[in-house]
This record gives sequence, structure tokens and C-alpha cells, in this order.
Amino acid sequence: MRFRVLLTGLVLLTASGCTELTDAADNRAREAAKSAVTPIVQERYPGLPVAPIVDCVIQYASLSEVLELARAATLGPTSETHRVVIAIAARPDTVRCIAQAQAEAFVAERITL
Repeated sequence: MRFRVLLTGLVLLTASGCTELTDAADNRAREAAKSAVTPIVQERYPGLPVAPIVDCVIQYASLSEVLELARAATLGPTSETHRVVIAIAARPDTVRCIAQAQAEAFVAERITL
């Protein structure tokens, strides 16, 4: 019985450590992906605040898309990178996120004037 409790505790500690490593890797991939997405957003949406759009694109990207975008940050963007960013940006949840972020940026800009 005691062995089972120790084994269960060890499994839980190991699992929590894996979660932390997975979260750290996910965060690094997302940060790298942002650097690939930023120039595409700047080119595609000139004159709009870029950071909120990039954040929304990354937020609504799947894990495989994030990894593809992170790879593009290292190897350089391709036409496929552009296609992925545009496809993510066109999703309803991403569009709502971008609209909300732009509205907030607009209001914040007016308040500080």
C-alpha cells in the first residue's frame, strides 16, 4: 500500500514536471511564431496596430500551425507561411479577437489624446 502511494506521488510529480516543460516549449514556439507573423501582418494590414493582430493570430493558431510559424521564424517565411497567417486571421474567432483588440486600441488612443 505504501509503495502504491509513493508510486502515485512520483507519477504526479513527473506529470507536473512534463506539463511545465510542455508549457515552456509552447511559450517559446509561440514567441518564435510571433516574429514570423509580424512582418506578414505589417504588410497585409498597413496602418493598423500590429501587436494585437499578431497576438490574436497566435492565440487562435493550432499547435501544428504555431510550430510551422516558429519554423518559418528560423528558416524564413514562404508563401505557405503567408497562407497560414491569412487563414488563421480569417477564422471567425480570430476576426472577433482582432475587432475587439482594434476597438480597444482605438479607445485607448482617444483617451490619451
